[in-house]
Formats: sequence, C-alpha cells, structure tokens
Amino acid sequence: MTDVDWSRMGWHAWSDLGEVRARLAAGADPNTLVRGHGRPLHHAARQGSAEVVAELARLVDDVDAVDDGRTALWVAVNEDKPDNARALVAAGADPERPMMAGWSPARLSLTGSTPDLFDTGATLTAEEADAVTEARRLTGALAEIDGDGMSLCCVAGIDSAEAMRRLDATAVDDEVDGEDMWDSLDDDSIMLLGVTDVPGGCVVSQPWAYGASMPLVALLLSAGTVCYGMYANPKSGNQGESVHDGVITGSDLHPGGGWCEADAPAAEVLRTFLYRDHAIEYCCAYAGVRPADARPFTEPDRWVRLPARNWWAVSP
Repeated sequence: MTDVDWSRMGWHAWSDLGEVRARLAAGADPNTLVRGHGRPLHHAARQGSAEVVAELARLVDDVDAVDDGRTALWVAVNEDKPDNARALVAAGADPERPMMAGWSPARLSLTGSTPDLFDTGATLTAEEADAVTEARRLTGALAEIDGDGMSLCCVAGIDSAEAMRRLDATAVDDEVDGEDMWDSLDDDSIMLLGVTDVPGGCVVSQPWAYGASMPLVALLLSAGTVCYGMYANPKSGNQGESVHDGVITGSDLHPGGGWCEADAPAAEVLRTFLYRDHAIEYCCAYAGVRPADARPFTEPDRWVRLPARNWWAVSP
C-alpha cells in the first residue's frame, strides 16, 4: 500500500482506529501528505478521534510539524476537539508554540469553549477579551435568524440616511410583505432593500434574494469606510465580499467557514475562530456593527428602492 492510500480515507475513517492501524501496517506513511495537502495527523486532529490522534502522534517524526501555518494541536483547538488536543499534548505537542499571527494553541483556546484546556499562563489582551465577549453577545442576539436565501451588507460608520444618499435610493411608503416577495421574485423586488441603523453603522438587507449583495451596493456604500456583503445562496452556500473605500478586497469569500489563510492578520484569525458557523455575525463583526437583535435582517426600519442601474458593476 502506498502513501496515496491516505487519500481514500473518508471523513469518518479518521475516527476508526482499526482502519488507521490497518493502513499503517500495510505501509501507509504517517508523515506524508494526504491528497497532496494536509498531514494525516492534522486530518485526524480536525475530524478524527482521540484514539487515532494518539496512534498517529506516536508514530510521526514531529508531533508539532507545521502544515499550512498550523500544528495539529492548533487544528484540534480550532475545531473545538479538546480530547484530540489533550492526546496531542500527552504526545509532546507544544501548546505555547506561536503561529498564525501569534495565536498559539494555548492563546486560541482561551477564546473558545474550553478556556481551561491548558495550564500555561497564556493571556488575552483587553481588546481580544472584548472581542470574545462581543462574539458571545452577537451570536446569541442573532440566533433566531434563518438566513437561507437572504442577502446583506454591513456598513461601518454611516447611518441609514447616508446609505440611502450614497445609493441614490428612494423611500418606499407602502407596506412590504416579505412572504409576497419570496413568492414573486422579479426585477422590481430585487431593487427593494431594507435599511436599519445599528450601533457602529448600518445594515442593508434583503430577506428574500441577493439584492443587498450586488457588488455596486457595497462599492458605493464603502466610500471612506468598510463594508462586508453576503448572499446566503441556498444552492452553493454563503458568498461573501469585503470592500474597503470603493475597492473590493476579497470576493467569493466564505464567512463563518472557520478557516483562514495562514498569513491572515491576528484580528482575522480570531474573528474566523469566534464566528465559525455564524456567517451573519461574522459579517457584522468584520464591519464593526453591533445589532442588538435580528430585526435589521428580518424587519428593517425602512424600505428603499434602488434606481435603474447596473448593480453588478465592479467599480463605482
């Protein structure tokens, strides 16, 4: 059996100690990459059992080998697998090893569900502790949202009146029935957006379609500030876009996905960890807006209509 045989490991196989031992006995290398990316120990730390982690950790050349900027212990903490993390520490993994913009496994664990996982003396800055507190508040405040099919744009530092001005939007006085909009999607309904003031800025939203995430919406709103737009596509998942002062800085992003680039700045590493599986909350945190509840996304303060224009343009 050759090292490519690791590539046939299904998701649940990394929890099957018998399967892993059989592959090892047949010659599978515990130090090789799986499908050209990711070491077996990292895969087990992410999605496997503590027993498999302990078996592989016993056999690898370096239990703290780095893959994509992370050790297996960091991955276990990031994936909220405390038993896997304990198995790695028992095998000699270093919880204080700095990586990911200074976020060691020990420091990262302080921001998660098991802050007492390690006894290393690691600490958080006051700003980091505040970010953790806000994440817990925000995920609780928005827990009731069923975001499938909706779109949004979180905007820092401007209110809804300024958002309307930048979009050249007009107020809609008629009552808007969201259920009707779901049932009769057309060009007219796509041009109808909700706008709500929130602490830190405002939220532009559309509960029934992609209108609030059209590129030109964020490009116009972002002048001198920061926006994060998202469409919760029912078919392909969350599609995010970051825009800074009229420039798209990231597209086809996956807010709430729980993974970031190895060279991401420290604030992004923490934000990605805190808002795993919380895409709408991630968008808010990126832009620094702090809604008190779900209302800006479900029952906006006011409805506005966009003018006829190519809202898919990628420059203002």
